[in-house]
Amino acid sequence: MATKKKAAAPAKKKTSILTQADKDFFQAYINNPSPTGFEAAGQKLWLEYIRPSIDTYQVDNYGTVYGVINPDAPFKVVIEAHADEISWFVSYITESGMIYVKRNGGSDHQIAPSKRVFIHTRDGKQIPAVFGWPAIHTRAAGKEQAPAMTNIFLDCGATTKKEVEDMGIHPGCVITYQDEFFVLNDRYFGGRALDNRVGGFMIAKVAHLLKQNKKKLPFGLYIVNSVQEEVGLRGAEMIAHTISPNCAIVTDVCHDTTTPMIDKVVEGDYKAGSGPVLTIGPAVHNKLLDFVLDTAKKSKIPYQIDAASRATGTDTDAFAYTKGGIPSVLISLPLRYMHTTVEMVAIEDVENVIKLIYESLNGLTPKFNFKYL
Repeated sequence: MATKKKAAAPAKKKTSILTQADKDFFQAYINNPSPTGFEAAGQKLWLEYIRPSIDTYQVDNYGTVYGVINPDAPFKVVIEAHADEISWFVSYITESGMIYVKRNGGSDHQIAPSKRVFIHTRDGKQIPAVFGWPAIHTRAAGKEQAPAMTNIFLDCGATTKKEVEDMGIHPGCVITYQDEFFVLNDRYFGGRALDNRVGGFMIAKVAHLLKQNKKKLPFGLYIVNSVQEEVGLRGAEMIAHTISPNCAIVTDVCHDTTTPMIDKVVEGDYKAGSGPVLTIGPAVHNKLLDFVLDTAKKSKIPYQIDAASRATGTDTDAFAYTKGGIPSVLISLPLRYMHTTVEMVAIEDVENVIKLIYESLNGLTPKFNFKYL
């Protein structure tokens, strides 16, 4: 008589470290405009989220915010992300009320046509507008112009320059996309400006976990949300001088190179869902990197390795080359479609970056020897 096979037990669902309150904050944080140079509203949201888990906080003159745990400790460790998002500036208004733009950060002119935006006025209004584009019927076959900085334009529904100006719009008004946060297939967080508000979310969650688990660190921890990364790492450069930490753990995004039209020979092979990406390069401190790699292995956190031929292009460079050299390491989150309005990161990777930073902090001590020789 044949024996019946036992049914396989259902796979246990992994317990997420992200609470519903965390996800609600993240959605609100992504949806809130925070263009480079105008990050204050987003910084207020971030500070409100992190305040229960810190001892004190500071805000510098250009808007970088940092929370501090154990502020009297002489040894200082920074965990850092940047708060700003790419955007546009109003540059020129035609007599017929059309608006031309300049970049604020690395905004992509090719994705602009047909996008909806808000034009932010000095008195706090958000004026809706669209990036217009001529219909396919009117474009000469074989002679089509590709979107470029010289031909993309905004239409706010006005018919004269005076009407535009009467709305409070003038050169220098900042422009952000209207696109908002979404979850795709229960696997990805998506939206505009995940680069790099997801980083600010992750380092704040690390602070929450330290508080929740009653961890007492043997050093001062500075949780830094820097401004103006998208125009040259400026906020990080300023705050590195202010805090003068002993070392820095920086988190930002990198490319998921598994999507179409990306050359892995040039960009490397990194995949969303396969773990944090740790960078090797001149700005990355080798001993600190080895420590983080060992932490990942001990904690069974998956990771990927990247190589930076010169600069990392992140705030890591600003910390590394400041104050005589601040030992720095970069933990990146693979992201699809960078600098678009549908940036995507794997939820599993978000959790693993949080865990890796958390576990690294719990293993680090003021006795760490950063000297190579």
